[in-house]
Amino acid sequence: MKRQLRDILVAAVVFLVGILLPKFMYVNGNIKLVIFLIAYIAIGRDIVKKAGKNILSGQIFDENFLMSIATIGAFLIGDYAEGVTVMLFYQVGEFFQNYAVERSRNSITELMDIYPEYANLKEGDTIRQIDPDEAEIGNIIVIKPGEKVPLDCKVLKGSTTLDTKALTGESVPREVEVGDTLISGCINLNGVVEAEVLKEFGESTVSKILDLVENATSKKAEAENFITKFAKYYTPVVVMSAALLAVIPSLIFGEWSTWIYRALSFLVISCPCALVISVPLSFFGGIGGASKFGVLIKGSNYLEALAQTEIAVFDKTGTLTKGTFRVKEIKNNKLYSEDELIEYAAYVESYSNHPIAEALMNAYGKEIDSTKVQNVEEIAGHGVKATIDGNEVYAGNNKLMRKLNLDFEEMTVAGTMVHIAINGEYAGCIIIADQVKEDSKLAIDSLKKAGVKQIVMLTGDSKLAGEAVAKELGIDTVYTELLPSDKVDKVEELFSKKSDSGKLVFVGDGINDAPVLARADIGIAMGGLGSDAAIEAADVVIMTDEPSKIAKAIRLSKKTLGIVKQNIVFAIGIKIFVLVLAAIGFASMWAAIFADVGVSVIAILNAMRALKIEK
Repeated sequence: MKRQLRDILVAAVVFLVGILLPKFMYVNGNIKLVIFLIAYIAIGRDIVKKAGKNILSGQIFDENFLMSIATIGAFLIGDYAEGVTVMLFYQVGEFFQNYAVERSRNSITELMDIYPEYANLKEGDTIRQIDPDEAEIGNIIVIKPGEKVPLDCKVLKGSTTLDTKALTGESVPREVEVGDTLISGCINLNGVVEAEVLKEFGESTVSKILDLVENATSKKAEAENFITKFAKYYTPVVVMSAALLAVIPSLIFGEWSTWIYRALSFLVISCPCALVISVPLSFFGGIGGASKFGVLIKGSNYLEALAQTEIAVFDKTGTLTKGTFRVKEIKNNKLYSEDELIEYAAYVESYSNHPIAEALMNAYGKEIDSTKVQNVEEIAGHGVKATIDGNEVYAGNNKLMRKLNLDFEEMTVAGTMVHIAINGEYAGCIIIADQVKEDSKLAIDSLKKAGVKQIVMLTGDSKLAGEAVAKELGIDTVYTELLPSDKVDKVEELFSKKSDSGKLVFVGDGINDAPVLARADIGIAMGGLGSDAAIEAADVVIMTDEPSKIAKAIRLSKKTLGIVKQNIVFAIGIKIFVLVLAAIGFASMWAAIFADVGVSVIAILNAMRALKIEK
């Protein structure tokens, strides 16, 4: 692309020299030809070379061939500037298209961050590092704090907390103990565990995620370039017509020079410059307009596809919800008030950086006096114990309350329940849940108004939590407790529910969403807070993390397509009209210039409307 940009600049400078030099001094025809030929070679050599290669491979009638024969034809009839101008405009349009394609999917290497570099293999009393793919089923591995779980395995000794966000997209760390299964790609946060390998590396979860991204990307069909499809039919027709126009009338009436001149004018008129410039410019105008309201669309094909959206599939955490936790409800008994319960909970959790602890301290909203907290003890897989102002306080899950032999109400809630016990008595519980984004409801309503037929939510969260969010937002279909591979399977199933021309959009934010983002017709990532891998794998990025902007992007897509269709009809209609005039001798070179450059200017002005965004 750097070379292409350099060629454009060199050709533009030489072209301007050719245009301006005769205004200051006498320049004979040969010098003028040399100047414009230098500009043409700089800007058009790659196109002519491609046309030649395609002819040798049997692909004769494409846009490269038409651009080559039309511009060379312009040189043959002495209109050097026209030949260079047409090729220059064409290459500028190609440059911007190439730029968009380059940016659309240049890398998803950030996903490799979940790839484990090594595994600690235990052999007797010794531990040695090996490559994960060297491990065999039944081997014993040791996973230390801060390390990635290298393979799918089962805990034999020890307990710890796992950061599973990279895989499940959920913010709450998962507590594991002996007998629990560990999924590769998670991060061990604290305790040392010994585990038995259950799957070889090639079959492990982390390996499958990486494979899913590669395979899904290869399945994803790119929309064909309109100009190529149009030129497939248009080019052979005009070239054959021009050849017949040059030969048949000359054989009948003579005057070869007259009919050859008309045929070359016919080719100049037929050059699809207006389409080559205005069609991509309309799309890029739409892309530029979308960027004004915080939506990055990585290519014109994705902007075009948005208009055909029939099914919208959403991830939950970080997409429709904030991925941050807050106290949703407090259930206290008569012994302690709600404020006292929150205060004790905040103090007992004050030494933890767990998201649940942060939610409790945020709810308390006051500065923690660390001198009041003593004897802090973390009870792995259960909760925390501490002495607060001389009171023995426990905060934890159901297992902790059962371990303390306390009577409490076991409830199923859409969130995480923290039970509090003070001085051996049950004091109450605090329910903590993820927060729905302020504009998520607006996003769902706007998509329905935009004509999206089905809206689905996929989540790795519990059934109760997932269904609660779906009900609040008005989403009819929700699938819960899914792993990344399950999400891909669900998307595959949903493909059968759309029409042949309809598109399926997936909206997500985490590394675990990258395979689904790549598999969907259009992958949309929440960019402001989303993972780098999801942003790289996606085709559209919502930079402000507001899902309501998806419907706005769909409306912009429909507007842009309307402008594109107007330009196509206008450009082709004018060209056909002037081509007929040229064939019968009523169209001069000025008419040819209007049919080419004039139509292009009008189409470009129309395309600029795509930049105007609704307020």
